[in-house]
Amino acid sequence: MSRPPRPPGGASRRRPEPRRGRGGGTDRRHGPPPQVRSELGGDQVEGRRAVLELLSVGRRTVRRVLVAEDQDPSPQLDRIEELAARLRVPVETVPRARLDSQARTEAPQGVIALARPVEPVALEELCKPDRRGDPPFLLVAAGITDPRNLGALLRSAECAGVRGVVLPRHRSARLSPTVAKTAAGAIEHLSFAVVGGVPAALGELRELGVWSIGLAGEVSQSLYELPLGEGALALVVGSEEKGLAPLVRRRCDAVAAIPQHGTLPSLNVGVAGAVACFEVARQRAARRDKT
Repeated sequence: MSRPPRPPGGASRRRPEPRRGRGGGTDRRHGPPPQVRSELGGDQVEGRRAVLELLSVGRRTVRRVLVAEDQDPSPQLDRIEELAARLRVPVETVPRARLDSQARTEAPQGVIALARPVEPVALEELCKPDRRGDPPFLLVAAGITDPRNLGALLRSAECAGVRGVVLPRHRSARLSPTVAKTAAGAIEHLSFAVVGGVPAALGELRELGVWSIGLAGEVSQSLYELPLGEGALALVVGSEEKGLAPLVRRRCDAVAAIPQHGTLPSLNVGVAGAVACFEVARQRAARRDKT
């Protein structure tokens, strides 16, 4: 199977922006920045691991951290408060009932952070080699609507080395508090592109030299038989109920299945995506070991 060919190589005065402290904190004289609307979301982060990663990575401005009163001592909470102090992010201790009433997940673990939303990047930005010169490894989530499925998939993808994620603008979960908490901080390490349609995005990826592999449990081609360890690659996973849409399937350079040995007809989309991501990671690691 051949890979797609690679392509050839008087202003108005603006008001000054508020001064920010190191690592995304804000200057107290100006107060926290106003909330910014984003089509991705991510402005409310819940759960200790997710909030800890938000503060540790420092890619986004954090406006405030809410911590519930009367919690047992926790190294994670201590670290959250330490990082917030270093970044000059206000930490407010509130009654448990107030924190739970503001939470949008079932178990916020006694901590909520309010932050600047995640800003999407252009699709071509995801296709650039990383700082080490490695080709991009992308995930295209073509219609995952369950936030827990998306969060679990993002966590697995980041652990497997995925750098960028493509989400459709419609009929897809966003980076809600449930997604952020389930992803356990993975959204802070990933870049996201939002596209009007996945088929058109796959065509653009092809032009940018990215090989796209769709996952479909009913096809005969095994994922393990494809050469996944070399070059720019995007794994494409479909929706929970219908899988890959017909046009999305046709735009993929290959469609493959994860071989199964039991009686159930298919894997959960988050599990299938995780298995596929780690197969790519395995093949890439094997290739690096040979060079």
